[in-house]
Amino acid sequence: MLSFTQSTRWGRREFLRVGGLALGGLSLDASWRACAAAVGDPAWVKDRSIVFLFLHGGPSQIETFDPKMEAPSNIRSATGELPTALPGITFGGTFPRLAALADQMTIVRSFTTGDGNHDIKPVVSRDSFNASLGSMYARVAGSNHPVTGVPRNIQLYPRAVDSSTQPEQLSFGDFRATGRLGSGCAPLVVGAGGGFQDDLQMRMPMQRLDDRRNLLRQIDGIRRDRDRAAGRLDSLRDQALDTLLGKAAEAFQLQSEDPRVVERYDTAPLVRPEQIDPKWKNYNNYVDNAKSLGKLLLLARRLCERGCGFVTVTTNFVWDMHADVNNATMEEGMRYMGWPLDHAVSAFIEDCRARGLDDKILLVVCGEMGRTPRINATGGRDHWGDLAPLLLFGGGVRQGQVLGQSDREASRPASDPITMQHLIGTLMHASFDVSRLRLVPELPREISSALSYEPIPSIF
Repeated sequence: MLSFTQSTRWGRREFLRVGGLALGGLSLDASWRACAAAVGDPAWVKDRSIVFLFLHGGPSQIETFDPKMEAPSNIRSATGELPTALPGITFGGTFPRLAALADQMTIVRSFTTGDGNHDIKPVVSRDSFNASLGSMYARVAGSNHPVTGVPRNIQLYPRAVDSSTQPEQLSFGDFRATGRLGSGCAPLVVGAGGGFQDDLQMRMPMQRLDDRRNLLRQIDGIRRDRDRAAGRLDSLRDQALDTLLGKAAEAFQLQSEDPRVVERYDTAPLVRPEQIDPKWKNYNNYVDNAKSLGKLLLLARRLCERGCGFVTVTTNFVWDMHADVNNATMEEGMRYMGWPLDHAVSAFIEDCRARGLDDKILLVVCGEMGRTPRINATGGRDHWGDLAPLLLFGGGVRQGQVLGQSDREASRPASDPITMQHLIGTLMHASFDVSRLRLVPELPREISSALSYEPIPSIF
């Protein structure tokens, strides 16, 4: 049996089920049918996928990609700096692999998320009309890839690759939100704990499945004579079968990947549980991040190869480095978080380039805010909404760029402020032929409005 779980703000429901005598369990509400039919003429959908890596909790702009080592000790990077492949540009001291790849990515040093609130605003915000970016993508491109049947909007949390990790953190915002676009555009949420990957295995003899497929087609032929709308259901059932027999099932089988590739992605050996101070209440979050981050990005790459258009990746709430009862200091916290991020993202970049996917996949890395320019009295940094780190790789983005500048304290943009609307505009232009999409009749108002957002200047 194949069972996909599609989540909405009201709970969880199954949206594709292959099984039973006549595969009769496929039920579709009006919004699902609208979203499934959204592809129409595919001319405006580019052959490109987005992987959106959300650093939940708010990463520091200083300890990541803007170290400010000339500033006083309470401002400059607590982890020092490293030279990069770009002359005169340095990164924080926990990013040696990314520093060596700086000429293959774009860093934005003037990105502002607007406030210092804990939420998920790069993924779901007023600027995205209270829908997740993946749901916006699926509303335009359709819920499933027309050839492979792979869901077009997928979210990955630690349990997608490791059932021993904690459930996803949703207390600061619903990653699965669809706004007014309809529940049919909601993401597929993958969790290893629910038996999802096991359900993707074929347990029915092929001859029996073919018999049932033929029976369905005969029945639906009669139904089409009575009701022309049944043709759409026939197409969706075929997508479900194709998903079961084709590339969706294969994508989740990391064991089929070259072991050397899995090892290159694997972040678990970098930060062992016994190396993390157990006094921090976020101890389990640090552990889960190290155990899962690399394999989540590997799974994201596999899904994109097989037709998924938008993959949202996040680990549990771990970047909130106040140096309080919950969180480590900046220096210690970056040992827990910086090394795995450096390892996982560099593995993704090198892997995509080796496979010729660097134009086919756009990787976006950011959080909901940055951190205060000054280190606090206990060695941490607090919430800061005026400046935040942003990294982009692939997907038509120009390489080897540092866009915008921060002021002397890395507190605000000194030039070319980049906003959330710029980021959404960049994703829209990377994913779609915007000029053609604007001509599509009955395009939702939210999508039409997002098409007016300008991309980050000089990004393409």
